[in-house]
Amino acid sequence: MANKKHALTFVTITVLLDTIGFGIILPVMPEFLVSLGNISLSEASSLSGFLIASYAVTNFFFAPILGGLSDRFGRKPLLVVSLFFFAISYLLAGFATALWVLFLGRILTGVTSATYAVANALIADVSPPEERAQNFGLLGVAFGLGFIIGPALGGIIGGWELRAPFFVSAGLAFANALYGLFFFQETLAADKRRSFELLRANPWGALLQLRRYPMLLGLLLAIFIYALGHHAYSASWNFYTIEKFAWTPMDVGLSLAFVGVLSVIVQGGLLRVVIPRYGAVACAYAGYSAAILSFIGIALADSVLTLYLWLTLSALGGLVGPSVTGLVSNQVSEDAQGELQGAIASINSVAMIAGPLLMTQAFAFFTADTTALYLPGGVFLIAAALSVITLLIFSRQTSKLAAH
Repeated sequence: MANKKHALTFVTITVLLDTIGFGIILPVMPEFLVSLGNISLSEASSLSGFLIASYAVTNFFFAPILGGLSDRFGRKPLLVVSLFFFAISYLLAGFATALWVLFLGRILTGVTSATYAVANALIADVSPPEERAQNFGLLGVAFGLGFIIGPALGGIIGGWELRAPFFVSAGLAFANALYGLFFFQETLAADKRRSFELLRANPWGALLQLRRYPMLLGLLLAIFIYALGHHAYSASWNFYTIEKFAWTPMDVGLSLAFVGVLSVIVQGGLLRVVIPRYGAVACAYAGYSAAILSFIGIALADSVLTLYLWLTLSALGGLVGPSVTGLVSNQVSEDAQGELQGAIASINSVAMIAGPLLMTQAFAFFTADTTALYLPGGVFLIAAALSVITLLIFSRQTSKLAAH
């Protein structure tokens, strides 16, 4: 029991520090790209999509390998190595004098990134099936707290020096790696480990192995399309608010901190009450519905107050991830949790390739000087449409589950 509590504490702290590090750089990224590349905001948006995709492409291929290795050698070594290279990538960005250095850092991070796949597998190691959805919600709590602290801190630091947030992020990642190296206790027992097979440890092989669980395929498709739409936030929120409302890095940082507060409320409080009471399926339905309405509202918002009201509703979309992940996780055996989470990480990586490219290029199109349709919020209307498709797929798949 003590080891279980420590493991959950460790993984929560890991995701928290990782999210703070990522959140710190978000408010300054548009201005940083404009300055480093001597380009317009619209062009910087387009470039940021390729920057995100460079990470996602490499992560797509390597996440299943790292997930499979964690099933063979344990969770600890993979987490520590991943966090160390996160720190290196932030240092590269902080010292960058050319755009190609940013791409090098993102590619390096994509090759070694195992944080979320191994963190999810770690939670599965120490959680009985009936508690997995709630414990997956701990990652949402950590993510929310990270988005309270990180963007607010980034807005303040970035107002002083654009490069400073990258160095702070590097320090946090190094500290996290050292904490894991010296204090984390392995959660995957030796008798539950499996041999490493390269055929299973590639994105296609991992997905092919999941054919043993037919119901999973539809839910994994739902995860993919939902993630695709949600990259409207990660890829375009800072650009959208700067373009439409002339926000500063501080304004962007405070809005993201507000999202973090809401996420903590939903993931840390509401989630742990409503899932046991109403079930994961009903909670996912509520989350999907809130996401669709809030995407439309944000796209059409004509004032900052209205924008914040819709942003408040969007927090209920946080019910989706832990609910669906819990449903999927409960369908596989203990010795395949790392493989499953590696496959999910690969799916999210594909969405991270396609989603930011779609959203940033759409934003660039809707805001370019030569555009035929000026509509900065168009990316959120695209996200709403994708969420509707996801809801239809989820409904179909869960009806099959109920039938069984």
